[in-house]
Amino acid sequence: MKLLIGLLLVALSLPLHAQEKHRVVFQVSDNDPAKWNLALNNARNVQADLGKANVEIEIVAYGPGLAMLKAESPVSARLAQALDSNIGLLACENTMQNTKVGKSDMYGGIGYVQAGVTHIMRRQKEGWAYIRP
Repeated sequence: MKLLIGLLLVALSLPLHAQEKHRVVFQVSDNDPAKWNLALNNARNVQADLGKANVEIEIVAYGPGLAMLKAESPVSARLAQALDSNIGLLACENTMQNTKVGKSDMYGGIGYVQAGVTHIMRRQKEGWAYIRP
């Protein structure tokens, strides 16, 4: 009984944040494959450092950066790796509409948000770290 009470006290004394996943959102808004690769490298490095199970990652592409997530993207092989590693790849539907790009033009398996900027704002309000490579 004393052991059980002791374990309960230890568990209650642990900081709550030690049990939470790290969360990070990356912004990609440049039409620059070097920056796309940098964002993908950063995401992979975060997973390697913190452990895949300990982090939730999203890469949000909007404006000129939307080209990163198109089917014919020069980084399409890396997009497959990112999706296989549970990295969320999100395209901005506002940018798609304004540039007349359809979902059929986009890389398969990605997700969509109505507005990339406001999605990032919401994530920051929820406590997500924000990175713009």
